[in-house]
Amino acid sequence: MMLYVGLAGALLVGVLLGLLGGGGSILTVPLLVYVLGVEPRTAIAMSLVVVGVTSASGALFHARAGRVRWRTAFVFGAGGMVGAFLGGKLNPLFSASTLMLFFAGVMVAAAIAMLLRTEATRVSTEVTPRATTHVGRILLQGLCVGILSGLVGAGGGFLIVPALALVGLSTPMATATSLVVIALQCAAGLVGHLGHVELPWKLTGEVLAVALAGSLLGGKLAGHVAPGSLRKGFAVFVLATATFLLWAQLPLGLRARLGQGLASAGAWPWVAVATGVGLPIVLWRLRVVRQRATRGH
Repeated sequence: MMLYVGLAGALLVGVLLGLLGGGGSILTVPLLVYVLGVEPRTAIAMSLVVVGVTSASGALFHARAGRVRWRTAFVFGAGGMVGAFLGGKLNPLFSASTLMLFFAGVMVAAAIAMLLRTEATRVSTEVTPRATTHVGRILLQGLCVGILSGLVGAGGGFLIVPALALVGLSTPMATATSLVVIALQCAAGLVGHLGHVELPWKLTGEVLAVALAGSLLGGKLAGHVAPGSLRKGFAVFVLATATFLLWAQLPLGLRARLGQGLASAGAWPWVAVATGVGLPIVLWRLRVVRQRATRGH
């Protein structure tokens, strides 16, 4: 029964990846661990397969449209591949609980990046001169993102896209180019994991096939869904999932005491959390609306 629930979740991950691009696959590891019952270290390696292949599929689509900057992708990807391989080798040095805590932190960062991201108002294939310079900076950024990807199995698109934008790529080109980088560093990260992880290839293939089908479906739906609103809602869901991951890693005794404390406190803790999370988002949205109104005048 849980296998079918997990495959349905993989379909959803694929659809989100097709709709959102970077960030859509961040739920792959939690899905494998908490729904399909895969050991965290194995789930991270499986995620590299799923994320890498689905990203490569998306990159081919964007390449046909001329949105991939291959030189930048290979320079960034070179650093990312070295970093991802190192991250894969570093992975056994950490306990499963520590890795899941790292991943929860990555999910929080990804959610914040999605909440703050602004949509491009036009699709451009132009590139500024800066995109052909700063090779050293691109390599260093790729190395850092790659280590994160290899260590916890996240594609890192939420970090790659802003990094590529900083060196002169437009947002559509940065998003397309990031898919090539993600595919390259996932492949290198997987090589780093293979020496100490035995993958269940049958389950990996099933999850991958369903995720690929979902990404194709998401790509077809992309023109009918407002990506900005979807991304904001998905970011809130990712934050909730990260909260669950953090809660699940707490010692049982501490969880029991916290649960009793929350039950006795009534609704006030939830009101405080909702206010602490919601108020900054509302204030930020109001500021964005004011800025747009000012530019419109």
